[in-house]
Amino acid sequence: MTSDALRRALTDPGDPPLPPLPGVAVELLDALQAPPRLAAHLRLVHDVARQLTAAFAGCFPLVPFDRQAVLFGAAIHDLGKVEHPEELSGPGSAHEEAGYQLLLRFGVPEERARFAVTHAAWHAPGVQLEDLLVSLADKVWKGKRVTDLEELVVDRLADITGQPRWQAFLDLDDVLAALAADADRRLAFQAEHPVHG
Repeated sequence: MTSDALRRALTDPGDPPLPPLPGVAVELLDALQAPPRLAAHLRLVHDVARQLTAAFAGCFPLVPFDRQAVLFGAAIHDLGKVEHPEELSGPGSAHEEAGYQLLLRFGVPEERARFAVTHAAWHAPGVQLEDLLVSLADKVWKGKRVTDLEELVVDRLADITGQPRWQAFLDLDDVLAALAADADRRLAFQAEHPVHG
């Protein structure tokens, strides 16, 4: 049975309103009795990923990517924090492999479960643009800008589009700066939801 605090984290409209998580993410969070703060965090990163992919498609229309995969990845990337709740309020990476294994146990295909690991493994072999976009959303939701991550995305954009690297950087920077501007509001929303409950 879903706790009141988890239900609130999953349904609180937010200001501006946050969209709901994909059904499978809600089912997983409910089945695992996830910490309310984790549900709030996943909603925020999912919303930023939604905005990021919409802006990305507008700025870089020639760049192919799977928007649904990015949105799913953003919605489940930290699921392993169910098993490592201390990482909701402190550093740690144990949640990455734990989340991947949890997702596989619940029948999520490997190509989707991978986001539990790849959201923090930008330089790993085989990392795709979708993985990098989930990583960007997971950083910029709180206003954090990570130079080496952004440079990887810029390199991909310049390679695919053939545009100068500086132009790809400026276009991406505009998108990320606009998203980062709402970081304080998002941080406040997350803080309203308890780690336990």
